[in-house]
Amino acid sequence: MRQFDLSPLYRSTIGFDRLFSLLDQAGAPESAATSYPPYNIERTGENAYRLTLAVAGFGEGDLSIESRQNALTIKGAKEARKEGESSEVLYQGIAARAFERRFQLADHVQVTGARLENGLLHVDLVREIPETQRPRTIPIGHGAPATVEAPKDAPKEAPKAA
Repeated sequence: MRQFDLSPLYRSTIGFDRLFSLLDQAGAPESAATSYPPYNIERTGENAYRLTLAVAGFGEGDLSIESRQNALTIKGAKEARKEGESSEVLYQGIAARAFERRFQLADHVQVTGARLENGLLHVDLVREIPETQRPRTIPIGHGAPATVEAPKDAPKEAPKAA
């Protein structure tokens, strides 16, 4: 089967990384696909985004967020039970397993903050395009087009031999 490199598409998108990952993993075994923890990506402004992960059962000390180049990595690891605690879990429906989620960020997208609220981790992102790369309007002049003339001091070309 042929392999397609979708990495150039990652640089200009946010939120579509899951779609590209699904395309990359189309031929991979089922165990390679991960959906934990679930997340949302929402646009909160023209150049602002919010990434929300459902991290029920994790505290601030259990989570770490790292932004490096165009990648955002969020890791979660629960502390092991203390030996003094003796409880027997009859049914465990709340997943508290360790996880690592990676998101590809578009160029010039920066993480501005994160907060943990009601079991949801909110990571705020903003796209800050440098002034030199922002679109600019070029005024169109009116009137006759300007003509460029050769300077009067310029030497004349020698006549061509026939």
